[in-house]
Amino acid sequence: MSSSSPQRRRGDTRQRIQDVALELFAEQGYEKTSLREIAERLEVTKAALYYHFKTKEDIIISIFEDLTRPIDELITWAEGQPRTLETKREVLRRYSEAMAGGAVLYRFMQENQATTRELPIGQTVKKRLFTLVELLRTQDGPLEDQVRCVSALFTLHAGMMFLQHVEGDPEETRLAALKVATDLITQAHHPQV
Repeated sequence: MSSSSPQRRRGDTRQRIQDVALELFAEQGYEKTSLREIAERLEVTKAALYYHFKTKEDIIISIFEDLTRPIDELITWAEGQPRTLETKREVLRRYSEAMAGGAVLYRFMQENQATTRELPIGQTVKKRLFTLVELLRTQDGPLEDQVRCVSALFTLHAGMMFLQHVEGDPEETRLAALKVATDLITQAHHPQV
């Protein structure tokens, strides 16, 4: 039996539900996908699905919590570090990796912005972004440097959201965005004369 067989996956029903739900949300859209369709794709009864999740919102929130946990861990770590250039570079590196690990969720959020805003996850995303901005921003530097710091964060978002259709390896695209973001944060700390 192969390692990706349904038998091996059966032990993690919650994960299977999340995977199938996200797949259907991507295919049909969040609003047009029903719990019945998720259960049918999984080949389980609706009652079996309800055992794990009562609503589609419960499913997407659980996916969000699981895939964004590394960002919460990053923020906790960064809040205890000095606001040095090295720390900020590490924040960008770790954030880039965390976004890559949750790429399917970020694409869902990009394609379902209205739904995302209506769900509790919308406020959580906004709060995290503002926290990351404050961790990266030069507190008392020139306005241009503050803009560079904020732009560094959103360069990573651009790499994830808007460059996903660029031909080539997604990892190369992520690394290119990370390099540009790192250049911006470095320039904010060592301005060119």
